[in-house]
Amino acid sequence: MVQQSSRLRTGTFRRIFSISRNRLAGSEESLVRPQMAQPTQQTAATAVLAGPEKLAKVTSLMEKLTEDLASISLLPHQRDSALEELKVYSRDPQDAGPIFTKEGVETLTRHAFNSPSSTTSRNAMRILCNVLLLKQETRQVFVDLGYEAKACDKLKSDNRDDEFLASRIIFLLTYGTNTKLVDLIDKHRLADGINKNLERHAKHRATTSSITDPMEDAALSQTLQLLFNITHYCNSRISSFTAAIPHIVTVLCKGSFPTQKPLDPPVNSLVNALLNLETGSKDIQGSLYPPNDPHALANRLVDLLARSTPVYKDEELDGSITPLIGVISAIHEHAPTDVKNSIQSRLLPTEADRSQVLGRSDSLPSWLLKNSTNPVAPQLRETISNLFFEMSDKDASKFVENVGYGFASGFLFNRNLPIPQNASEAFSTARGGANRPVNPITGQFLDAERQPEGPEMTEEEREREAERLFVLFERLRANGIISAENPVRTAVQEGRFEELPDDYEELD
Repeated sequence: MVQQSSRLRTGTFRRIFSISRNRLAGSEESLVRPQMAQPTQQTAATAVLAGPEKLAKVTSLMEKLTEDLASISLLPHQRDSALEELKVYSRDPQDAGPIFTKEGVETLTRHAFNSPSSTTSRNAMRILCNVLLLKQETRQVFVDLGYEAKACDKLKSDNRDDEFLASRIIFLLTYGTNTKLVDLIDKHRLADGINKNLERHAKHRATTSSITDPMEDAALSQTLQLLFNITHYCNSRISSFTAAIPHIVTVLCKGSFPTQKPLDPPVNSLVNALLNLETGSKDIQGSLYPPNDPHALANRLVDLLARSTPVYKDEELDGSITPLIGVISAIHEHAPTDVKNSIQSRLLPTEADRSQVLGRSDSLPSWLLKNSTNPVAPQLRETISNLFFEMSDKDASKFVENVGYGFASGFLFNRNLPIPQNASEAFSTARGGANRPVNPITGQFLDAERQPEGPEMTEEEREREAERLFVLFERLRANGIISAENPVRTAVQEGRFEELPDDYEELD
């Protein structure tokens, strides 16, 4: 694995990173296919070859391309045709062994980064992307050949195909190799190439109402994924990418992406890229909260959240919505007061939410509260609690006022924070409280609580109910279902249990 800096980040965000960086098995990491004209009949026909016929064809093509490097033996169109045909076979390593050998990787690498023809270079890079994705051991072969520097140089090309392919190759090298990312940044100016490409995308999005070239979005997504991995694995050089933040914000706020789901690529890649970056840097505060519209980014992120909550299933939440909430929390942390108030007004429970037990309405704050205890999405659960705590100025009392002790208790316990006094007292200072007393546990207005129907229990009924609960507790403990001590038995042993006489009468 690539060398990592010793610089530490908070546990919450490190766990978010581990979710978001796992791309290799996802749809975004599908095999590279040509973003060009439709394949010729010959190319389409080669796709049906298999077994010995495919192996023989692949061997022949690789031999021709290797000989061509020793002494030019192919015309440009012959070389490109061979690479186009080989690209089809590279999508499946079965019966395509010569492509995935050390010699095969070297042949493809030399055509990709030494050829004066941009067409030949791109065709070879497409095959390399497939090879590096499908066979992990080939990534170290590439590194051992010493071509990372040329890949960084190719990244500087003002061409979206080159940007996509070079970014993808370097991205794949961040998995399972000993490539030195610090050297790529310090010696080969990797950060400059990434920042420049994002600047180009920002300028294009700011001046163009719609993007018609599919390679624009593909290149943007791949550059952002590369940025994410580099800043995760080499966090000692995160400051080298601070200049990318204004460009990411511009694309996120001004770009229009016709995605099926709100957080499909490249939107999710834009959000994820912000996770690792230093959004608290003083140099870029004007980009995050521009004077002419300081709420733009915050509104865009919260809008994305509102659109995403009804779309994703529980098992998708950790990988999709968790990073978004992490970014919202970071933006809130460094925001001016008016922007903080705006975010809080949309995400903290309102007066309407408090007409019932918190978390039971259909509002966005209620969705957040319900998922702060979601057992299927542990990372989302923790990130939401952190967001609420951040919006409560990291004050336990305000935290309880905002979400109720029922939702706050687990968070406070896990962080060894003392239980605030207002956790056991009704209060009327909660946001949206309108000076009406609030139940400290449920967060609901006291005057809106439903009163129990029927007559109040008699003393005998209370005793029978207490005895029933005592017996039930003992059975659960005896069967090993729970391990806690029966609180009634503990009270008796500690002398806190008083036996009342038979003629005892409760005073009115």
